[in-house]
Amino acid sequence: MQNPDRLPPRDLPRRRSGRHRNPLSFDSSVGTPTLVLGVPGTARDDSGDGANPIGPQMCDLIRSYRPEVTIRYGCTGGDEHRLVDALADLTPVEGRPLAGVVVPLVTAPHPAMNRAIASAVEATRANVRVTDGLGPHPMLAEVLHLRLAEAGYVRADRMRLISVVAPNTMMTDGVVVGAAGGDEAVSAAGVTAVLLAARLGITVLPADLENEASVEAVMGQLRQAGCVRPVIAPSVLGPEFPPDRLVALAERFGARACAPLGAGSTLAKIAALRYAEVLNSLGIEESPTAEDLPAPTGSRHRPEN
Repeated sequence: MQNPDRLPPRDLPRRRSGRHRNPLSFDSSVGTPTLVLGVPGTARDDSGDGANPIGPQMCDLIRSYRPEVTIRYGCTGGDEHRLVDALADLTPVEGRPLAGVVVPLVTAPHPAMNRAIASAVEATRANVRVTDGLGPHPMLAEVLHLRLAEAGYVRADRMRLISVVAPNTMMTDGVVVGAAGGDEAVSAAGVTAVLLAARLGITVLPADLENEASVEAVMGQLRQAGCVRPVIAPSVLGPEFPPDRLVALAERFGARACAPLGAGSTLAKIAALRYAEVLNSLGIEESPTAEDLPAPTGSRHRPEN
């Protein structure tokens, strides 16, 4: 006879058994390949006086998602923190199918970056796989929205089908999503532009920052749509298109510009997913999604940027 005063047994959530219970787990035969971030440009900024922070900052951010992985970075140019040095010890090892994974820190296909990484891999004979860049990816629109909001050009909240432009001279009424890397990069930026337009409720168009004719054509389209306060939102981390060139370009067309994407936890999350995709191709049955990625170690809440 059951005791009516006894509480029912606690129904704990079921956990998937086996080596596939964690969407980011991988076969032990693979080991833990080193994650190498490919940084475009040099380890110094354009002036040569300060260090380029993208590499070390992104390493720290990704490490909070994948603490069990060795993470390093290498630059495609200059004499410091070279990519060839980061790949030098990732030689083939018997019994291990892969020694490292290279994630390019670009937001779109970038031919020059691809050539530099391929040259470094060939020179070192490293046993690595090179992933796609960080874009196109839906989360890039979130980061661009944040950069625009930080500069005061749009509201920070998201409103679908309703313009978030306030009636003042600071808020923008049209955005150019700037890409660096040629036609494929502009195509990828077009995906981000569509998602950003859905978030802001204003006209958003992609353009090639390295081609003034492309920027001029897009600016003309914005003017025809009634835009009088255009803003250029560079869909680059920073090293791909120097800030001084961005400012000069904006002034050339009578526009303003927000900061590049820079380093952030959202971009680190995408990089961690790129790494996981390679591991999945070596034996994992189901690819993880952004929601499956665990929050950073020691954090109760995921960061928004």
